[in-house]
Amino acid sequence: MPTFSSDVITAVLTHMNGDHPDDCLLIARAFGNPAATHAVMTSLDEAGSQWSYTLGSYTLGAAQAALDVQWSHPISERAEIRQEIVVLYDRACELLGIPPREH
Repeated sequence: MPTFSSDVITAVLTHMNGDHPDDCLLIARAFGNPAATHAVMTSLDEAGSQWSYTLGSYTLGAAQAALDVQWSHPISERAEIRQEIVVLYDRACELLGIPPREH
């Protein structure tokens, strides 16, 4: 049985992809490929988050890639999702040498 209901997962994905597309791209660039041009969060579970990112331009034949990024520790509560995404964001900024914004 999944840790998080489909309603919770849908709400998180809608929020991340609708309100934080730049953060999604930052995470894809840090943990996937620095040349990523677009990214979306596709799922999550107790162990981590799943992403899809694009390399290249849609008009020039973009390639899609999948990315699985583990949380800093397994989670089981909805409130922990936000905390772990902030951890990912901070780690992504550190890996890319970008100062993080305040949370």
